[in-house]
Amino acid sequence: VDILTFLICHSGVSSFNQFIHELSVDSDSSSVDYASAEDEPDEIYRSTPSSPLSDGSGTCRTSTHINHDPHWTNWVAYIFSWILLPARFLLRIPFLLFRLLSSRESKASLDTGSPRPRTFHPFRKVHSSKDHVVQRTIDRRRGVIEDLHIAIEIFIEAIFDMFHKAAYFVFSPFAAFRIFGKWFSSPSAGDKDIDDNVSNASVPTATLGANDPSPRERNLTLHHTLNTDARTCRDVITELGYPYEAIHVITSDGYVILLERLPRRDARKAVFLQHGILDSSMGWVSNGVVGSPAFAAFDQGYDVFLGNFRGLVSREHVDKNISLRQYWRFSINEHGTEDIPAMIEKIHEVKTAELKLSHPNEETNDEQPYKLCAISHSMGGAAMLMYVIIRRIEEKPHRLSRLVLLSPAGFHDETSFLFTVAHYVCLLLAPILALFVPALYIPTRFFRMLFNKLVRDFHNYPAVGGLVQTILSYGFGGDSSNWVGVLGLPHYNMNDMPGLSFRVIHHLAQIKRTKKFRMYDFGSKAVNMEVYGSPEPIDLGEYYSLIDIPVDLVAGKKDQIITSSMVKKHYRLMKDSGVDVSYNEFEYGHLDFTFAHHEELLAFVMSRLLLVEPDLKRQSSPKKALKLKKTGQVRSGVSSD
Repeated sequence: VDILTFLICHSGVSSFNQFIHELSVDSDSSSVDYASAEDEPDEIYRSTPSSPLSDGSGTCRTSTHINHDPHWTNWVAYIFSWILLPARFLLRIPFLLFRLLSSRESKASLDTGSPRPRTFHPFRKVHSSKDHVVQRTIDRRRGVIEDLHIAIEIFIEAIFDMFHKAAYFVFSPFAAFRIFGKWFSSPSAGDKDIDDNVSNASVPTATLGANDPSPRERNLTLHHTLNTDARTCRDVITELGYPYEAIHVITSDGYVILLERLPRRDARKAVFLQHGILDSSMGWVSNGVVGSPAFAAFDQGYDVFLGNFRGLVSREHVDKNISLRQYWRFSINEHGTEDIPAMIEKIHEVKTAELKLSHPNEETNDEQPYKLCAISHSMGGAAMLMYVIIRRIEEKPHRLSRLVLLSPAGFHDETSFLFTVAHYVCLLLAPILALFVPALYIPTRFFRMLFNKLVRDFHNYPAVGGLVQTILSYGFGGDSSNWVGVLGLPHYNMNDMPGLSFRVIHHLAQIKRTKKFRMYDFGSKAVNMEVYGSPEPIDLGEYYSLIDIPVDLVAGKKDQIITSSMVKKHYRLMKDSGVDVSYNEFEYGHLDFTFAHHEELLAFVMSRLLLVEPDLKRQSSPKKALKLKKTGQVRSGVSSD
């Protein structure tokens, strides 16, 4: 009996309790340097207020000392314990009931053990918040395997705690009767006596950054174990110290889309960045200050706007009762003729009003007072070309001064075997799939969280991550993009994530089958006639001659999603149509254009933007205007630099 009690009481602090203590400290230590335990004097530990852990250890030492005292009462207790053997089994039933009641007030159970200095792992200051945003994002989360490991330790702790208390009640029946007597007479007192040492779930931790650095009690909750990163583009931008503005834009068909901004309200040059398929504005800020196009453009003096297509899991729409199938009834057509026009017109409205306020003395005319360039990736490039061409056909202004298209979609003659099979299956089963699969996305919050944590496991275990990276690379034709790293970005999180409409997939399959960059075929000549004015969809490649602004095409030599030969097809058609177009190649995969840090690509994109000079207009002074009027050199009372 003495040996069993000794082993239970002197088992020390378990690995799980140590993990919980370090986890609670680590969660608050993202911006403070800590030295290791060896570098600190022993007085630090002696001056720390005693925790429930140490109190329990003292109690355990006292009880062990009493058990070792060779007194005749030990023999009496031993004899009575055997006499009351049948009562031991009966006592288990109220004990279990008591455990159920007391567990409601306790957060977790801590084993008692001898006090010993805890070995703190050295904490180092994390990297600057302005660099390696993707790595910081990944480090914030635990994976499924780690969660299972913690759950197993919790289960083992609970089992040992149960045996610990069972042994205590069996070998100390008088103490058991006393406790149960107090419990029945005063439930609150019984709870306090029983759970003082073992069921206090608070962990003493230092509150980092507070005025009082002394240890405080912080209760652990179940939500801490989720440990997922659900940051938005806004969180990333503001964490890095940049200004942020959110503009909600409503399209003509009722979709509510988010236009995000790094505002420079008095700037006469603006840039609009549009993401591609299964992406969001997060892609333009995911590489931190040094490698993100959005931050680079802002630092160059641009007013930066980040567009988001319709198609998030949250399904924002003016009609709150819109059905799932109705919401996802859109193709690339709607991206190019609804989403982009709504966002660019909102940009024009905002910029015109702001510049009018910042330059009140400037005379206004029909020309827009700013220059707007657009940078688009993948499907965003195809939608941007569609936007410019359709606006020119409708004889409406497109507001743009230059296009920079990074691996633009539009031609898909050459695709991987996986994509080819998917395209033809989509074409054959389109009527059936459209009814049952309106879109591809993760529907519930739980499964999005599970996906988020599985990706974390890919990073924690290089062998697993390497295997997934290899499978995805071969599945996409050998594309060298960092697929695992992209999946770990926070825009694929438990709260929201981009989805993929079936009509978008069907549209891409139609483009591959016809080998033409054309608008969506509704499958009915009557519907096509109503929408396009012809029985066949509009072939956008035939209207490249309407593009009246410079276009810069950028392709990736290692891109197997949209190969360089497909980008060259855009280039040849534009060149033959008389478009001012340039073509450049880099050693990148498809996702490297937005999610990888490449200084040469960033320098090239910024150099193309700088080719567009803003019109710096200002009001002439009265004396100068009079002088110019006499010499016949004044035009409309405004001079241009």
